[in-house]
Parts: sequence; C-alpha cells; structure tokens
Amino acid sequence: MKLLIITQKVDKNDPTLGFFHRWIEKFAEISEHVVVICLEMGEHRLPSNVKVLSLGKESGESNLKYIFKFYKYIWQERKNYNSVFVHMNQEYVLLGWKFWKLFGKKIFLWRNHAEGTFFTRLAVLFSNKVFYTSPQSFTARFKKAQIMPVGIDTNFFKPDSSVQKKPNSILFLGRISRVKNVELFIDALKDLKVDFFTTIAGGSAQKDIEYEKIIRNKISNYGPKDRINFFGVVNQEGALRLYREHVVYVNLTPAGSMDKTIFEALSVGLRVVSMNPDVKKMFSGVFDVKTGDRNGVAQAIKDALSSTTDTSSLQKSDYSLDSLMKKLEPILR
Repeated sequence: MKLLIITQKVDKNDPTLGFFHRWIEKFAEISEHVVVICLEMGEHRLPSNVKVLSLGKESGESNLKYIFKFYKYIWQERKNYNSVFVHMNQEYVLLGWKFWKLFGKKIFLWRNHAEGTFFTRLAVLFSNKVFYTSPQSFTARFKKAQIMPVGIDTNFFKPDSSVQKKPNSILFLGRISRVKNVELFIDALKDLKVDFFTTIAGGSAQKDIEYEKIIRNKISNYGPKDRINFFGVVNQEGALRLYREHVVYVNLTPAGSMDKTIFEALSVGLRVVSMNPDVKKMFSGVFDVKTGDRNGVAQAIKDALSSTTDTSSLQKSDYSLDSLMKKLEPILR
C-alpha cells in the first residue's frame, strides 16, 4: 500500500496533535511508502519509508502559498500513493478530490465533529469512505461512514506501579475552552466535602485566551492555594506522567465528540468521570454525570474517589491504536 496522509500538524511534542506522530509510525508499518502533507511541521522522527512535506505554517506562509504547495505536492508525489487519508480537515478533500478522482486515487476522510455544514456533506460525497469514533458525530449519519476505535497507543499509555499516586487526586486535562466546561468543574470542587488535590492541565487556542484568563482568576480566588494546581500545556510524555500520578480523571465535554484523553486515562488505570453518555455505554466502569450542574459533577467525583474500580481490566483492544490499524488496513488497501 502506498498512502498519502494529510493532517494539520506533524510534531511529536505538540500537546494536542502529538499523538498523530505515533499514528504515522503505525501507518508506516502497514505501508510500502507514506507521504505526509501537513499544514505545519515540527519535531519528528519517523521511519525511512515516510516523507513529510509542509505547507509552511511554521514559516508564516500565506494562505495562497498553502494552496499552491498543496497542489504542487499532490502532483509531484502522484506516483507514490494510491490512497489518500485526510485527517479531520475536510477542506483538503474539497481541494483535491477532482485530481484524485481523475488519477484513480481512493479518498478516505477521518472526521469526528458533532456539527457539520454543506461543505461537510460535499466532502463525504467525494470520499470513498468516512471514519468516525463517536455515534454523535455529524458524519455517522451517512451510509459510507464507518465507526472506528479511537486509536490510543496503549503500549505507551499504561500504568506504572512504581509511581506513587497522590491520595484523592483529581486530574482535568484538555484544551482550556468553554466546550470543556472547566468553570463547571472548578465550581463542583467547592461541593466536595473531602480533602483533595487537583491538577488542571492544558492550553488554550487564540480564540479562548480570554476564557483562560477567567479560569486562572477563578483558580486564584478559589481558596486554599494548595488545592488546585494549574499546570499549563503538556506534551504526550507530560500527560502520561500526570495520569500516573492521579487517581481520578474528569472530562466534562458533552456528547458529540470522543475525547482521546478519556481513553488515555482509562488505559493508564484512572477512574474516569465523564459527561458523555456514549462513553458510559462503552465502559461500565465510567462514572457518569447524571445532572449537568455542579451538584451532578461533584457527586460523580465523590463516587469515583470513594470507589475501588480498577479500569486495568477493561478491554483496551476496544480503543487501541493496534486495533484501529487492523480495521483501517484492509479498507485503505
């Protein structure tokens, strides 16, 4: 199999997209040759059969140059790929579908957003197959769509018994944005009647800078200064360390997406509090938030802290990267 992958960023240290570096490594194991076109390129160490081409965001290129380079690359590499895997960004399907159809390339789109537009429908129409992980994804409604495992590297995200967990420790890790309900989490902590330690880790996009300021102020005014630690941005290694140090992981993203952090936490052995009903359906060991207010969140956290649930017994094959590749390979070929 010769594969073209189009993704937003190739950077093993990126706090949000660093996981995709490992995906590319796994694609390389099942492919003769892999070409990766990314909007932005950072640090990477990939196998010799992988070629990475950047559209130039790291150099401050203009949108016009992005498009010019995109067409240049898909033309010059046309003999080096038979299938195209577009990760998340439907725009590349809309830009390249005519060329790929003309030259007999199969188009596969990975898209897991809860919302979609007319352009999403067009991207689905032009694709041979569409992949998603959440039943609430916009793309789940189409006949050519197929549900897939989330794709967590369970060989990396695994427990370490030598790491001492902090008693009653709670981790909130993810983007600092309104959709993550960070404010609700902090408010819910005030209803806990036990001693606890909390780490909030993550960074914000440019559009959420003001929201991050609100969160920082809320933390500084919370009360005992040793209760909440705002950690900031972490890469994959930093996230693994935090998972191993904490007992409970809280994720308050509503239904519609399937946050990888939930499955990373489960893989490391944390008890997980989630507001997403789809996660609860998948794993009986997840503590779901029964009411979407501070009281409901607080009660779910209390239940998780007092539980003896061991998530290490969960079937990691249900969401592992190896399982994902086994399902993708015959389709992409």
